[in-house]
Amino acid sequence: MNVDARPMIGKHVKGKKMNRSSILIAVSIFGAAWAFQAGAADSHMHHASNAAKPAAAANIDWTEGEVRSIDKAAGKLTLKHGAMPKFDMPPMTMAYPVKDKAMLDLLKPGDRVKFEADGVGGEFIVLRLEKLK
Repeated sequence: MNVDARPMIGKHVKGKKMNRSSILIAVSIFGAAWAFQAGAADSHMHHASNAAKPAAAANIDWTEGEVRSIDKAAGKLTLKHGAMPKFDMPPMTMAYPVKDKAMLDLLKPGDRVKFEADGVGGEFIVLRLEKLK
């Protein structure tokens, strides 16, 4: 069986060229899309860092509330407080651990306070607290 292999080899080489071209086109498209996305993200971050911040933003982390109870042994403070936009929380009464237990020595039930809380380790914790007059 004497078969001329040249026509088959020619088709095989042509198929490889098509495959290489397809890969090259796909890689080029992917690279262009990645470069565009990186440029858009950089542009967005640049604009966000230069955005003017409203004057009220300095106090946005503070929430006003009333001390309901104090548990010095557990280092917790129960507060009836207003909305907390930082966490998208409505007004409620909730017990919070405090960062510094010495804060609890300055308070008694019924005191009006403003406080800053943050999410730490899956729970909210009072970081700063000021007694209101």
